[in-house]
Amino acid sequence: MLDRLKAGNAAWAADKVAADPNFFKRLEAQQAPEYLWIGCSDSRVPANEIVGLDPGELFVHRNVANLAPPQDANYLSVLQFAVEVLKVKHIMVVGHYGCGGIAAAVDGKRRGLVDHWLHPIREVHEDHLPELTAIPEEKARLDRLCELNVIRQVKNVASDVFVQDALARGQKVWVHGWVYSLGTGLVTDLDVTRGPAA
Repeated sequence: MLDRLKAGNAAWAADKVAADPNFFKRLEAQQAPEYLWIGCSDSRVPANEIVGLDPGELFVHRNVANLAPPQDANYLSVLQFAVEVLKVKHIMVVGHYGCGGIAAAVDGKRRGLVDHWLHPIREVHEDHLPELTAIPEEKARLDRLCELNVIRQVKNVASDVFVQDALARGQKVWVHGWVYSLGTGLVTDLDVTRGPAA
């Protein structure tokens, strides 16, 4: 199994060099992405491929259910580095329909440590219970919870001190909320962007 992955890597690298002999030399020289992607760990959601960007063009942080919790040192380290060092201009919080983390947060089953991680989603669920219970079909209800979770995480990112301090310094940084469809391969902008006036 791993030999197949190594062979795939060799073929990918060869294809990149064939198309652009200096591709890897440029990557070595500098990392200067304009975008930070905060997405789900789901293997069906490959950040760079979805938006058609090469390595080096998208700084990526992934975790179960694309959370941006203000107590998570891993996420905060990525956010600080992206904003203060890389000076990204756009931060996209990207959820996806059919997210197992969203479903697991509200299905009533206990799974251990991940239940603590998913707690913010249960809070979003409780905050929007009347809207969600009015949706009769479970898939549509979970899709809406996915959207509401993205909206909450956009709020978390935009209100974080690293982002607020950057804006106070006059740095241009926007936070966007997107949802990816596994069924179509397309992203939907939820129109909840926060940041300086364009």
